[in-house]
Amino acid sequence: MEYILYEQKGAIATITINREKALNALNSTVLDELNATLDAVDLDTVRALIITGAGEKSFVAGADIGEMSTLTKAEGEAFGKKGNDVFRKIETFPIPVIAAVNGFALGGGCEISMSCDIRICTDNAVFGQPEVGLGITPGFGGTQRLARLVGAGMAKQLIYTARNIKAPEAYRIGLVNDVISATLDEAGNVTATAKQNLIAAAEKMASTIAKNAPIAVRNCKKAINEGLDASMDEAIVIEEKLFGDCFETEDQKYGMAFFLDKNKEKVKEPFKNK
Repeated sequence: MEYILYEQKGAIATITINREKALNALNSTVLDELNATLDAVDLDTVRALIITGAGEKSFVAGADIGEMSTLTKAEGEAFGKKGNDVFRKIETFPIPVIAAVNGFALGGGCEISMSCDIRICTDNAVFGQPEVGLGITPGFGGTQRLARLVGAGMAKQLIYTARNIKAPEAYRIGLVNDVISATLDEAGNVTATAKQNLIAAAEKMASTIAKNAPIAVRNCKKAINEGLDASMDEAIVIEEKLFGDCFETEDQKYGMAFFLDKNKEKVKEPFKNK
C-alpha cells in the first residue's frame, strides 16, 4: 500500500489515509487501496473500525482536483462511481466505523466522513462541500448523505453556497457527534494535541463498542441503515427479524444469563461473536 496504513489493536482497527503532502486528497490509487484494505479487514476479530487522516492539518481535503481537471464526461461519471462504491462499502460495512476527523474534511473528505457511522473531530476541523465553486456537484454521495444527516434545507444551503463550516457549527447542526480539543497544563502549554486526544477518544469509543455483543451491534447497524430507507411499517419488520436473529446465539445466552445471575460471582467474560 502506497497511501493507506492499517493497524489492528485487539478488536479495534485503524485505517489512516496517508498522503499528507497532498492533504490526504483522494485520487484513484487511494480509493483502490482503501477498497482493498476494507476487503482485507478480519471481521472475525475486528469489532470496530476507525478511519482518519495522516498528520494534524487534514483528514481528507477532498478528491484530487489535478486528476479530475482533465476528465471527460464518461470518465467523471466513472470516477464518481469508484468513490461511491468505496464509500457505500464503508456505510454498509458489517461493523461500526468511526471517522476521526482531523483538520480539513472538504468535498470527498466530508463525504467519506458521512459514510461512517459516527463522526468526531478536532476543534480545528473544517467541513464543506465546495464543489459548485469548481463547476461540479458533489460526486461521492454528498448530495444524499448530507441531507439525511442535517436536513434538506441546511444541506442545500451548504452545498449551494459552497461555504465551509468549522467544528462548532458542524456539531451544532448534527454533522459531528463530538469535538475534541488539545490538553493544556496550568501554564497553557500543550500536553496532548487535539489529534492525539482525537485518536484516544475514537479508540475509547471503539473499545466501548467492541465490548458489547458483536452480533447484536452488527444487527443494530443493519437495522438502522436499512430502516432509514424504508417506511416505518417495513422498518419495524426489518428490526423484528434482526432482533430474532440474536436469539439462540452464545452471546445472547451468556449476556442474559450473566444479567440474571444475582450473585454475580463470575467476572463478566468477553462476548464470543457466536
